[in-house]
Amino acid sequence: MIETWTRAAIRLRWPVAIAWLVVVVVGGWASGRLSALQSNVFTVPGTDSEHVRSVLQRHFGDRSDGAFTVVFRLDRPVTPATRARLQGAVDRAAKAVPTGRGTALLQAGPDVLYGDVISTLNLADAKGHADDLLRALGRPAGARVYVTGAPAIQNDLDPIFSNDLRRGEAIALPIALLVLLLVFGLSFAVTIPLLFAASTVFGTLGIVYLVAHYLTTPTYVTNLVFLIGIGIAIDYSLLIVYRFREELTRGLDVEAAVLRTMQTAGRAVIFSGATVAIGLALLLFMPVPFMRAMGVGGFLIPLVSLLAAATLQPALLAIYGRRGTHRAPVARWLRLPVRQVGDDVEHRFWARLVRSIMRRKWRYVLAVGALLLSAAIPVAWLQLTPGATAGIPQYPQSVRGLRVLERVLGPGAVAPAQVLVDTGRPGGVARPEVRAAVARLVQEIGRDPEVAAAYYVPGGRFVDPSRRYEQVIVATKHEYGSEQAQGFARRLRRELIPAALFPAGSRVWAGGAPPQGVDFLDQAYGAFPWLVLGVLALTYLLLMRAFRSFVLPLKAVILNLLSVAASYGVLVVVFRFGVGKDAFGFYEFPQIEGWIPIFLFAMIFGLSMDYEVFLVSRMREAWDETHDNARAVAIGLERTGRIVTAAAAIMVAAFSGFMAGSIVGLQEFGCGLAVAIFLDATLVRAVLVPAMMAIMGRYNWWLPARIARVVRVRPSPLHVS
Repeated sequence: MIETWTRAAIRLRWPVAIAWLVVVVVGGWASGRLSALQSNVFTVPGTDSEHVRSVLQRHFGDRSDGAFTVVFRLDRPVTPATRARLQGAVDRAAKAVPTGRGTALLQAGPDVLYGDVISTLNLADAKGHADDLLRALGRPAGARVYVTGAPAIQNDLDPIFSNDLRRGEAIALPIALLVLLLVFGLSFAVTIPLLFAASTVFGTLGIVYLVAHYLTTPTYVTNLVFLIGIGIAIDYSLLIVYRFREELTRGLDVEAAVLRTMQTAGRAVIFSGATVAIGLALLLFMPVPFMRAMGVGGFLIPLVSLLAAATLQPALLAIYGRRGTHRAPVARWLRLPVRQVGDDVEHRFWARLVRSIMRRKWRYVLAVGALLLSAAIPVAWLQLTPGATAGIPQYPQSVRGLRVLERVLGPGAVAPAQVLVDTGRPGGVARPEVRAAVARLVQEIGRDPEVAAAYYVPGGRFVDPSRRYEQVIVATKHEYGSEQAQGFARRLRRELIPAALFPAGSRVWAGGAPPQGVDFLDQAYGAFPWLVLGVLALTYLLLMRAFRSFVLPLKAVILNLLSVAASYGVLVVVFRFGVGKDAFGFYEFPQIEGWIPIFLFAMIFGLSMDYEVFLVSRMREAWDETHDNARAVAIGLERTGRIVTAAAAIMVAAFSGFMAGSIVGLQEFGCGLAVAIFLDATLVRAVLVPAMMAIMGRYNWWLPARIARVVRVRPSPLHVS
């Protein structure tokens, strides 16, 4: 199959290259228009909070995700005349938002007025009108005006995401170029991974642009595709180009070298991409739309990379040929030394290192294992949050307006809990037993130590026009994603609502921000363990086929889990305990955003397997030739150790682009990935893998005949020595 694809790509090299050039152009155009379609929406289908949101939208006209909040900070205390003047300004400005209308202004403290501009728009559509609304409000005399709320905040964050992406690219691309120059020297070969990365990234973004028309796509996806796509694509192309140069040194002509490269390194890349795709496919089955949408962006990266590896990569090798990749013409023109790929296996650094490890295998295993386990210990202090506005830049006007409200109303007032009472029939809110139960509920809620205030009157915004539904609005003392607010949401459902003793025929649900955050975490982490088990099983089977071994895939899975645990522990140390905050400009935050551990597992598990496949596939080749375990491990590590290190350096550089950003979630994500890849490429693949393979000896390559038939590969009997 690989040979067929490769021969076709060589024969049609120029049409293939032109087709991918079109992909780059179209994808670049689409990426510039993607931001307007994106929004971070954390709905959780099938939960109580989603039911509350749906009923409030249908029966109360409350579409909170598309509502703006207008805040006025006055120079002097509020007067009736000032309120009337500013109310008129809000009502007129609301026309700048399609279907928009202003609500009555409320007073918060002596000098703050606020009210909503509501519409039928969803979040992604509403955010495009935030600037229009702010301009329409103008600059009222004696007042400073802010437009806040979810759409305004996301509108202000879009350019911040773009700036963070440019900053990340400014870090990742120069480092990637430097690493490529160190590997290939001053050669045209350096441009192949860069062309491959551009094709992969813009091809993926073009597909994401189409998907965003039908699926709510988080703002994070663009940054994720750019930086992770750069890392993965350059890694894959680097491995293939390096192997191609090696095959040329053996005297093969260009076409034969391309074929041999794709049958070996190309095959490893395909299995590597498949393991990454399996890890990210985990996210497609999460019962939370935000996670699924993130998963779509992540899942597309390895898929497009695999397509490019099977088509564009051999086409580029055939176009560049021997002169572009091996002879380093640029270096010769400038009279610089040409870096060649040598064949001396036994006396190189990596071979000497692996022999040292294999002589002291137990010492290395115990020392490195203890170090990784120590890094994982802080996981015991891991706490999760569904999100928090403290983890975003505080300078945009929308965030400053939010802070004005928080100072006078409290953090929980701007994202309250909402208790929905369904009396079961129109006019049911007037039933005496329902009124008594609501009164008990408000009283019970008011006694909770986390509650700042509970709001309810039998009319207005608290009762729908049919008088079947009513709501109690609860402001907490802490922000909705805090540990305290999460604890209150759980008590509200388990204790406070049952204690109100609502009559038969009535049903009560808890929704709003704190319960929705709890539902997000519960749904995501309720499904996560089962999906992890599925990924482990599929990965094990795939690696069994790739390595033709029963033992090596098990070792790979265990070591990957250790890498994931260590990265989680480092996240706690860096972000909760604040280590490195001053040196690197990280946030210090008591909780880790809830999507981070799940997405980290999916990414780390797949990316770490990349290096395992690169390394062990080469060892397998050597074992098939020599049937000498020590020599196979030495040859495999020597041939790939340098490339795995270079690939990891590029990947860490790409993930450092996330850490250079100003959003806490992306900082956490980038830190976790960078730490995991660094540990994996140094301690795990360079030390633990050869040490454990020395311990297992010939059992590394054992695959019973019955299992071999299941995965459709040749068996590896134990008697071979």
